[in-house]
Amino acid sequence: MILRCLLVDDNQHFLAAARELLEREGLVVAGTASRTADATRLAATVRPDVALVDIKLGGESGFDLARLLTAPVIMISTHAGDDYADLIAASPAIGFLAKTELSADAVRRMLSIVEERQDG
Repeated sequence: MILRCLLVDDNQHFLAAARELLEREGLVVAGTASRTADATRLAATVRPDVALVDIKLGGESGFDLARLLTAPVIMISTHAGDDYADLIAASPAIGFLAKTELSADAVRRMLSIVEERQDG
């Protein structure tokens, strides 16, 4: 199954590197955005299977964006997930990936765990 993802991060260098990595590993990056308004507009157009959203989007909150998206959201950050565990648990996000652990396999694993929970 081909997964289409939306990448949202305020760092253009990270967006380019993450896009290259994920596409090389078989994901389709349907779009990238750096701001909430752009991300919500793009998500409505490209209808991704999953959104990878940075916790800190400059002056905006990735958690606020997660509440606006209909696709499953995986929060990402350069910081450890433990730093945000309570916020992630209280958000609609399905989980967290450190940017250093980002890979197509990690995204697929996280989505499959959620699907198994829904089926079981």
